[in-house]
Amino acid sequence: MRSHAIHYLILPGWQGSPAEHWQSHWQSNLPDASRAEQRDWQTPQRADWVASLERHITAAPGRLILVAHSLGCVTLAHWAAQAAPALLAKVEGALLVAPADVERPGCPAELQNFAPVPRQRLPFPSLLVGSDNDPAATPARALELARLWGAEPVLLAGAGHINVKSGHCRWEQGFAYLYRLQNLIEQHARRLA
Repeated sequence: MRSHAIHYLILPGWQGSPAEHWQSHWQSNLPDASRAEQRDWQTPQRADWVASLERHITAAPGRLILVAHSLGCVTLAHWAAQAAPALLAKVEGALLVAPADVERPGCPAELQNFAPVPRQRLPFPSLLVGSDNDPAATPARALELARLWGAEPVLLAGAGHINVKSGHCRWEQGFAYLYRLQNLIEQHARRLA
């Protein structure tokens, strides 16, 4: 990474990330990290979540790496599709973990107002980590979202929704993907130089 300070902004999904969730662990262990808090974690409204994310990005000091999980990934994509260039420029990159397919059959009613999923390429480097048995997105859909968003895809075997229920509490392995994202950011910066 370049020598300037990076702020990590954690974007939880539906129902938030409890204390035992890897996002909470990362928030405690990454330097200069905070969480995008939402007013209502149980019945999320797309406009409210996007507006809250915009406020957090506006208020964040310096450059950002976004670390999103599940519905947080879709919120990030909605935000990026309509954000001002000056705010988009604050984002160095995004780690998108287990994005929720809000268009899938049987999607919980609480999440359906986040459909349709944005199809625009993200204007910053991103890495999408999915799983071959995630109930929130099939492997094919995770790969399609990576393609739409311009993210480098990674599919894990048997990782479920990459949350507490699937045994991902501290998820130390995830730091390797964060490091990989940082390499993508560096490559992107070299191409622009």
